[in-house]
Formats: sequence, structure tokens, C-alpha cells
Amino acid sequence: MTQQRRIIFDVIQNSMRHMTAEQIYVEAKQILPTIAMGTVYRNLGLMSDAGEILRIEMPGQPDHFDKTVRPHHHCLCTYCGEVYDIPVPDLTEQLEATIGSPVESYDLTVRIMCDACRKKNAQ
Repeated sequence: MTQQRRIIFDVIQNSMRHMTAEQIYVEAKQILPTIAMGTVYRNLGLMSDAGEILRIEMPGQPDHFDKTVRPHHHCLCTYCGEVYDIPVPDLTEQLEATIGSPVESYDLTVRIMCDACRKKNAQ
């Protein structure tokens, strides 16, 4: 693993958030000032293709990246753009029973107004 890839991986693993490529770049640049944005994008693609991280595609927004690669679900705050894990059990069996075909994969993103945005809007 290259030094750049290790730094990008560590930034993701040490974060409690689902970061965008730009956010990862900003943190990685603090560790390795010579890192380029293209290097971050290329390595994020390689790591997500290899199953080392999870790419969360958000229509109309930048992709986010998650250290948790096991199947799980997300909430997206439509106001601030933050992405959160939600503890919902895997729905594969229920979907297969309903659809009548094997499910290869699925994405579940629930759009919400997060607590912080709700508090900010209440003022």
C-alpha cells in the first residue's frame, strides 16, 4: 500500500463521519501536504472497488465514503448534507420474498432533517 493510500485509508478509518472526497483530501493534506486531489479520487475508487471502504452515492450531492463495508443503511440530512448510519436490519430476505427474485444489492437512504438542523431552524 502506498503512503498516500495508507493516509487516505487512515483518514476514513479514524473519522466518525461519512466524508466526501474533498473532506478526505483536506484532512489528508494536513498529514501529507504534497498529496493531490486526483490521488485522493483515484485511491478512493481503488479502495471502494476492492471492498476496503464503501462508496455511498448521493444523487445531486458528492459521494460519501464509509469505513463500514458490511451492509447497512443511511440517513441523509437534506439541509446540511451529513450522512449517518441507521440501525435497521438487513432487508434482503424481505425484499426477495416480496419481489420473488434474488436481490444482488440495494441501497437505502432515508432523507431527514437532522437534530442540529431542526434546532437551528426552530430559533
